[in-house]
Amino acid sequence: MVARPAAEAASSAPVVPALRWLLYTAAVLVFLAGVQLFVFPLRTDRYFAWTIDSPMTAVFLGASYWSAMGLEVGAARAKDWAGARVAVPAVFVFTSLTLLVTLWHLARFHIATDLELATQAVTWTWLAIYTLVPLLLVVAVLAQRRSSTAVPPPSGLPAPVQPVLAGLAVLLLGLGIALLIAPSWADAAWPWPLTPLTGRAVGAWLVGLGTATAHALVIRDRPSLRPLGVAGVGFGLLQTIALLRHGDELDWGTPAAVGYVTVLAVVTVLSACALLPSPTPTRPDH
Repeated sequence: MVARPAAEAASSAPVVPALRWLLYTAAVLVFLAGVQLFVFPLRTDRYFAWTIDSPMTAVFLGASYWSAMGLEVGAARAKDWAGARVAVPAVFVFTSLTLLVTLWHLARFHIATDLELATQAVTWTWLAIYTLVPLLLVVAVLAQRRSSTAVPPPSGLPAPVQPVLAGLAVLLLGLGIALLIAPSWADAAWPWPLTPLTGRAVGAWLVGLGTATAHALVIRDRPSLRPLGVAGVGFGLLQTIALLRHGDELDWGTPAAVGYVTVLAVVTVLSACALLPSPTPTRPDH
């Protein structure tokens, strides 16, 4: 794996303003959701779109939202489409699935007229965001395609990393889809109890992460994966803090708990590797 020649790097298309600003906006929104969940996990009955009885579930979701900031801000700040594209499928898949989960469990959301007006406003804002963001993302990507989606040739990924990424993608997508389809059955593989709604909410995150992981294999270009690397390191660190705060909800003697911690470690290490500088080619001796 070698660094890109300057001529190749220059061939990547610029990011269109519509996509850049949508990613910045999405980053602000996930930051606010993270505050509601990670900072106030015991007050979701008032500050969030639905009540989450499990503090560990609330901080898991909050940590996931905050880690997504790294992906979205990193992609928004990218100089070219090559560096921004890694965020697009994951954001679209996650927001679309979360909208479906919301509509499926709408009766559990804070839309009753006897609730505080501010609490209702949070829920209606949630519905507006998850309805509009997937649609606006499609519009922004179409604008990008009309402009250009040219990217330089991929620099490749280290051979040992590729099977690990593939295995991680299969695991995240498989468990995420299972939680979305049959949360009452699939939560046996999760290290703390989930309700059908929170199980599907977690499932949407896992499928989003699995999509990003699979997309990294498709891209096969280490410099383009820096936004994903930032998000992955943030995910590992924030989920570790979540465990330190509310890890008493886990049954630490189960394979699910061991597997959860192992996956966190793998995600963090792989993501940190994506942030390392690419080795520069050596000049032959004369």
